[in-house]
Amino acid sequence: MRRHDAAAGDPLNAGVRRVRVIDSHTAGEPTRVVLDGHPDLGAGSAAERLQRLRRGHDAFRTAVVNEPRGYDALVGALLLPAARARAVAQVIFFNNVGYLGMCGHGTIGVATTLAWLGRIGPGEHRLETPVGEVSFRLLAGGAVQVANVPCYRLRAGVAVDTPDFGRVVGDVAWGGNWFFLIDADTVAERVVRALASAELATLRAFGRQARAALAAAGVTGPDGAAIDHVELFGPPRAPGAHARNFVLCPGDEYDRSPCGTGTSAHLACLHADGRLAPGERYRQEGILGTCFDAWLEERGGELVPVIEGRAWVTAEATLLFDPDDPFTGGLSW
Repeated sequence: MRRHDAAAGDPLNAGVRRVRVIDSHTAGEPTRVVLDGHPDLGAGSAAERLQRLRRGHDAFRTAVVNEPRGYDALVGALLLPAARARAVAQVIFFNNVGYLGMCGHGTIGVATTLAWLGRIGPGEHRLETPVGEVSFRLLAGGAVQVANVPCYRLRAGVAVDTPDFGRVVGDVAWGGNWFFLIDADTVAERVVRALASAELATLRAFGRQARAALAAAGVTGPDGAAIDHVELFGPPRAPGAHARNFVLCPGDEYDRSPCGTGTSAHLACLHADGRLAPGERYRQEGILGTCFDAWLEERGGELVPVIEGRAWVTAEATLLFDPDDPFTGGLSW
């Protein structure tokens, strides 16, 4: 058995890999920022580095966010040097089953972590992601405003049939990830009740069946991209909120926060229906009752969603990867 207090160079600790992380939560949804100890991904854009991580080092992803060091709801954020001088950092987001193009709550977590480390102060900053550069503003009180990648609705009124919940009709939209957005007014009453009472078993089953029905019907994004997030929205409970949502993520976990990219996709659909003007404030409640404030800005002829929320640092830690550990690469169920 290795000594926990032995120096890193002690033979008893030979081969143990150390990965330094900072954990936070954004409106209840966890983020784990990886600071060092990650594989060498070379130079290049975030998209290029993501491909190297995916193809050559995917076990690093599973080791960081999956059991026994993580859990299914945890989103990882690998922090890397920026390729452009104007950006403060580059980030690759990942979860228990794969990689995310963009992550709104994760960006708020990254911004809060950078501030915790003293690397940034209040003001405007840029961050490189695999789907493009985003900017964020750190406010003096700790809140973060994220200007996401441009969002849009791809298809409206897509209808699919599910085994247990009947016909489901929703929109396909891009908010940094692909979403199928469903208004609770169009679904079975028991799903509406489940959204109001946070009955997670019913909501997760509904989301899984809706996503599977989309795939079975061949409904995809451009170039066959999977519609891997399902968002159900209905009447709010939180004071001042416009809607309450439930978001099922690709790994079958639900977003504890109101979901930054999901809120972005929802704004795009509201705008497409003539129900939300640029600059008009929208308050999105999540399944825990926490809220994001959001609005659309017109930039260069495109609609850019801005999401405002708050994160809190919960831990500073060093993850240990012992080559003798049978689960050093994490558990994948």
